[in-house]
Amino acid sequence: MKRTELLFIPSPGISHLVSMLEFAKRLIQYDERIFITILIMKFPNHDAYINSLVPSLSQSRVKLAHLPHVDPPPPELLNSLESYIYVYVESLVPHVRDALKHIVPSHSNSDTTHFVMVLDFFCMPMMDVANELGLPSYMFMPSNIGFLSSMLYLATRHDQISSELKESNPDEYSLKGFHNPVPWSALPQAYFCKDGGYSACVKMAQRFRETKGIIVNSFEGLEAHGTNSFNDGETPPIYMVGPVVNFKGQPHSSTDHVQNNRIFKWLDEQPQSSVVFLCFGSLGTFDASQLREIASGLKCSGHRFLWSIRAQQPTLIDEILPKEFLERIGSKGMICNEWAPQVEVLAHNAVGGFVSHCGWNSILESLWYGVPIVTWPVYAEQQLNAFQMVREFDLAIELRLDYKNRGHNQLVTAEEIGNAIKKLMEGDHNVVMRKKVKEMSDIARKSVEKGGSSFDAIRKFINNIVGSN
Repeated sequence: MKRTELLFIPSPGISHLVSMLEFAKRLIQYDERIFITILIMKFPNHDAYINSLVPSLSQSRVKLAHLPHVDPPPPELLNSLESYIYVYVESLVPHVRDALKHIVPSHSNSDTTHFVMVLDFFCMPMMDVANELGLPSYMFMPSNIGFLSSMLYLATRHDQISSELKESNPDEYSLKGFHNPVPWSALPQAYFCKDGGYSACVKMAQRFRETKGIIVNSFEGLEAHGTNSFNDGETPPIYMVGPVVNFKGQPHSSTDHVQNNRIFKWLDEQPQSSVVFLCFGSLGTFDASQLREIASGLKCSGHRFLWSIRAQQPTLIDEILPKEFLERIGSKGMICNEWAPQVEVLAHNAVGGFVSHCGWNSILESLWYGVPIVTWPVYAEQQLNAFQMVREFDLAIELRLDYKNRGHNQLVTAEEIGNAIKKLMEGDHNVVMRKKVKEMSDIARKSVEKGGSSFDAIRKFINNIVGSN
């Protein structure tokens, strides 16, 4: 029986890596002809997650191949994270070429193995290697149709206007797949960045339509309008395969098992749906003044809370937060420093709301478990995700849609925070929002079951790649 080997190349971002690896594990459950090799880039803070995979993959048809270490890009490129990652990926192209020359020829007999490359959208430079080896390329988009639409718009616009977007000029954009005009402030910061961000995004987006297909970590029940808008004869087939979520959560190199046990012991003692969970992702840090506003807002809301804190400077939390706030912890609140087991927390029945940075993985996890969100985007495409959740899907409470936009911090006041939490947790609006989110949770779960839209999309993708050999 002829086999198909997929060559996965995830980008170094941990959220990208997690969803792509979870998709790989899902694929091999569908078809015994599928084998997968994942080329892993060495990047800080990934070791714990990678090591956790080894036992589960040892008996599977998924194997890991580690690319050599390369020097990181110059630190000045950190002015744009998109540019930094793109330059880092480009530096790995020769190593990917060498790795694939060892992998592909070893199974080059066309009667035994058919090879297909699946690239994270940051890894578009690797298409050149695929083309050299005569391999078809598919793109994996760990985010949603909305973000894909904005990137494709950027590439099209660049053909007419080859410069970065301008703030407030125009005030709004009409993007495919959106019911509403998108304000400039909801678009990713990189699109406005003169320091390489815009250039990196354009270079990536210009190659999206060269692929054989685009795999998107979303589902038709959430973004049907967006999917249909790209049946235009120009865009490659789109496979909506989500939600692709790591339900076991990500291990953390500094995980404190004592703290972990303490978190769940405290949650077990709380009433159902009574706790607000605050967590802002691996890059979501705040300065001391903002942390104090959050503390005051939580106190004003009167609701129980679990707060995962990341400070911009390594300062003791009890030196920053008000004394009267800290005295309440243990009765109505709990703080965990640096890290919290987010997936497991969202799955706990005591959690009734989520103040989130609106990373796409976090949104999918909250929808899966039916936990309503208050939007507080911090970086990357999170502002666009927040706009979709509030204005397009009506599945979240707006606190901010454009916090920290263009690099200018905007202090979110305690009053705003407290009011948003009250709106999330109390009254008629709470009942309506919780009902909508629960309905979307049911749709999300059904989409990945046999006969669901995402189940069928994965089957269609497999039939296309297996049938093309």
